[in-house]
Amino acid sequence: MTLQYLLLFSCILIVHPFSLPSHQVKLGGGSTIHNKRCRPLRTSSHLPPKLEHLVQDTLDSDRKIVVVTGGVLSGIGKGVTASSMGVLFRAMGYRVTALKIDPYLNVDAGTMSPFEHGEVFVLDDGGETDLDLGNYERFLSVSLTKDSNLSTGKIYQSVIERERVGEYLGKTVQVVPHISDAIQEWILKVAQTPVSRFSKVANDNDDAKDEPPEVCIVELGGTLGDIESMPFVEALRQLQENLGYKNLCFAHVSLVPSLGDPAEQKTKPTQHSVKSMMQLGLRPDFLCCRGKEQLEPSTVSKLSLFTSVPKGAIVSLHDVSNIYRVPLMMIEQNVHSMLAQRLRLGPYEKGVDYSMVEDLTQIEESVVIKDWKKLADSVDEPESECVIGIVGKYIEQGDAYLSVVKALTHASIATKQRLRIEWIEASSLCKDDDGDDAENVSDETAWDRLKLCDGVVVPGGFGSRGMEGKIQTIQYLRENKVPFLGICLGMQATVIEYCRNVVGIKKAHSAEFFDDLVKDEEDAVIFMPEGDRTRLGGTMRLGVRETVLLEGSIARKMYGSEKVMERHRHRYEVNPALVSRLESAGLQFVGRNTDESGQRMEVCELSESTHPYFVASQYHPEFTSRPELPNPLFLGLLQTCKKTAAAKSKATVAN
Repeated sequence: MTLQYLLLFSCILIVHPFSLPSHQVKLGGGSTIHNKRCRPLRTSSHLPPKLEHLVQDTLDSDRKIVVVTGGVLSGIGKGVTASSMGVLFRAMGYRVTALKIDPYLNVDAGTMSPFEHGEVFVLDDGGETDLDLGNYERFLSVSLTKDSNLSTGKIYQSVIERERVGEYLGKTVQVVPHISDAIQEWILKVAQTPVSRFSKVANDNDDAKDEPPEVCIVELGGTLGDIESMPFVEALRQLQENLGYKNLCFAHVSLVPSLGDPAEQKTKPTQHSVKSMMQLGLRPDFLCCRGKEQLEPSTVSKLSLFTSVPKGAIVSLHDVSNIYRVPLMMIEQNVHSMLAQRLRLGPYEKGVDYSMVEDLTQIEESVVIKDWKKLADSVDEPESECVIGIVGKYIEQGDAYLSVVKALTHASIATKQRLRIEWIEASSLCKDDDGDDAENVSDETAWDRLKLCDGVVVPGGFGSRGMEGKIQTIQYLRENKVPFLGICLGMQATVIEYCRNVVGIKKAHSAEFFDDLVKDEEDAVIFMPEGDRTRLGGTMRLGVRETVLLEGSIARKMYGSEKVMERHRHRYEVNPALVSRLESAGLQFVGRNTDESGQRMEVCELSESTHPYFVASQYHPEFTSRPELPNPLFLGLLQTCKKTAAAKSKATVAN
């Protein structure tokens, strides 16, 4: 019997070396391996050189990784949860970066339909990414890179390219270990890639230098158990083994629905979700539960019993008035201190379970959280209401214009207005719309709703459907002096409208939709000379570019500087041959870019003496807007709307 106990104890030491001091690993024969960093199952000799170097660098730098997963259903709020945790780390004084893993086979989001996937978020370096990266940049105040969005297509492409050049030395390339190792390498490379504290385009500040991150937040897209995410799950399991318990933790976001009358919180979906997670080799350290109401104590106790997650680490993420309250809700539940204790950050209390630790960090007194509280309060305490119409093609999918909505929200917060969005399908505004939907007819109720708006945004898009509706909308806004902001295709529609109705070129249109236009006369918008008509992915004019603004212009006044950096995503541009005629007729091109292909028109506007706010940009200003720093073009729109509404109200009272 004594021999059996000795053998059992030896096995326990091999499987669970974390029970020993971090510098010792006991083996069955009684020998001791002294190692500064403990890697229980895969020692450094078993790791490929690249991965071994990255693991060692992560350990030496004491860099931490937080993995956010989701269960029960997609769209549950993993992105907001991950971003909110990032705010907590920011408040603790740590530099934070983020990585979104999307298990789909697309190499990137650039060729995906907005109807299916929502908007494509563009980064400084031209990366076309998932919209969650927009949440990360807005919450973390960082400028991410295209490597911050990893897809199955990207990782398989990377491994196949390695195999083609003989990097695997004739070995059979398999999902494990080659794909799983490549995923770990990618995560660790992103975790060490320097990021700027503020976007280079949102804050033109020399002090915003690139610095290596101290914390990396990884969001695994989709739902745990999906077949396409299995290689990523296995890679994350191995990654925790390679980095060690104290350097990586898991937060699982799940649903706790309320059913019946009176409503009762149901825990079974989350129980099964965590069970599935544990079967895959992952164990949640934090359980973030979404629902309408705050978790009841009995619900927390039941979840803890069936999931083995400590009660203190079960976080209620119930519905709140605005998403900026989510980090504050986490602070109320001491998530910041538990994260610090779990990852051995800051004033670590030895021997105290992370779920039982008291407030270690005192981040409520930090500048970040004080500003965040002001931000959340200002959303709920506006001085007036502003109705902004969004006239677009992808109205059925609200996420298709997510960054536009966020930018409008940031500007409404800064101007202390309650924002109300009026969604208007562009094709419903013109009965003669020559797009691809023959059933569209002019909708008088759509025009009625448009005319009630305080201001209007015509955002970007692709395809001819709704183009005539956008052009007629812009004509109405120009003639009736309604504040207007056009973006990308919205600027191109602005130029076409002005050519037709002011300059007198009745057949003016875009070469994107018609190939028989009279050159340098009717082709108001042309294909860029360096573009690629055959290969769609990654061939547009992408990423951050410099724009020089004209002195005395509205745009120059709003930005407060001559040169600005903004992000682009387009294949077509305003025809330079028509610029002089347009400017002679009153449409001023006040923002231009000079690159290797010649001069490009970036911003056009009407003078303030002609129109209170009529501005359009070829670039996408929405991508650089931040809660604490609204993009100037959106801010100008909301300021003008408030000023115009106040003038109307004053005139009404006077009458």
